[in-house]
Amino acid sequence: MDNLSRRRVLSLGAALGLVSATGTTGAWAWSPAGSVAGSGTGTDPEYVWDDEVDRLLASLIDSGGVPAVNSAMASWVNNDDPLPSNLPADLTAYLQKVNRLPSWADPAKLARAADFNRRKDTYLFVLYGLGSGIMSTVIPREARSVYWSAGGADMKDRAAKTFTFGYDLAQLKGFEPTGQFIVTANKTRLVHAGVRHLLPRSPHWSTGADQRIPISNADILVTFHSLGTYVRRKLLDWKVPFSAADQDAFLHSWQVALHLLGVQDQYIPGTWADAEAQSGQVLTPILSPTTEGIELAEDLLGLTAQVDLGVTRGFLNEFVRYVLSDEIGDWLGLKRDYASAALIRTVWPAFILFREGLSPVAPAAFYVFDQFVRALAMAFLNNGASGTTTPIVIPTGNRPS
Repeated sequence: MDNLSRRRVLSLGAALGLVSATGTTGAWAWSPAGSVAGSGTGTDPEYVWDDEVDRLLASLIDSGGVPAVNSAMASWVNNDDPLPSNLPADLTAYLQKVNRLPSWADPAKLARAADFNRRKDTYLFVLYGLGSGIMSTVIPREARSVYWSAGGADMKDRAAKTFTFGYDLAQLKGFEPTGQFIVTANKTRLVHAGVRHLLPRSPHWSTGADQRIPISNADILVTFHSLGTYVRRKLLDWKVPFSAADQDAFLHSWQVALHLLGVQDQYIPGTWADAEAQSGQVLTPILSPTTEGIELAEDLLGLTAQVDLGVTRGFLNEFVRYVLSDEIGDWLGLKRDYASAALIRTVWPAFILFREGLSPVAPAAFYVFDQFVRALAMAFLNNGASGTTTPIVIPTGNRPS
């Protein structure tokens, strides 16, 4: 049975209300009235993929054309770069259609979001790296898909490529002609299509998988909530100054990013209230440990051992527990360091107050925390190399057996 036939069967299951986006019994309940489109079909995004590019990548992989495409795309970096001249004609035609901002994108909001990212990058590095990054390992589908795909065999490279996406998204001119995020998003979309074609061929992934095809629109929304929605919530919890205009701009950058990744507008939350409601349905109920996720978490945390963070592994474990929860820390087997836990819970709030000019007194351990954040960023940015990011390339296979 080909992919499209399988999707028709799965769509029948959705129509009968047999499966939800969380992979459990129930029906998709989030209303498209809360989306950027303001309306929609109400179809469960669990059964929505990216059909046009999926067909293109399936053909490209099966014909052995991926290495040539990766080579051609190596020089395609900035948003205003011309498409490589030696791409297959059908891929060129597709990229000509999608390599642009949606009509509803607001340049002023995108610029404000970039400025916000610059102003708050200290907290964002921590929350994306130790929060969202480790949370991904307790999202069962994401953990298993990452582990059994080609990237799972080299988490240093995989983490650097993931960081490239976030780095380009946050750049001051990321969405402008001289920026790089539109190209990065399109390359990521091609990678997703490749993984959708390859992973179902992996007996390791297929055994125990609760879906026939990975990385549906629902799965991408789950990842968004583990990033954008989670980060906004933590910044508010930490009482980091975060104006309504900044919050709106931050959401808008993610709305545009989701669109560029192929998520239909009817599923992209229109407000943070809509995002929280959607997150409560698709993310919160599904968090749980897996064998693959536990190993991935250890791999990710182990990467930091290659960069001098100026702290112990116990401190790192406790920071993960602080930004996520002790429950997740227990799931991942993160050993306790109660002295570090007390230090983090005491100093980090004071660190924020001082950095934001809300307190004239720098905490005694300010320098330790400041250096820790800087080193953490470098640990994920191109394997610790300053000032560059890691190229995103289409895979040709799954994790080696």
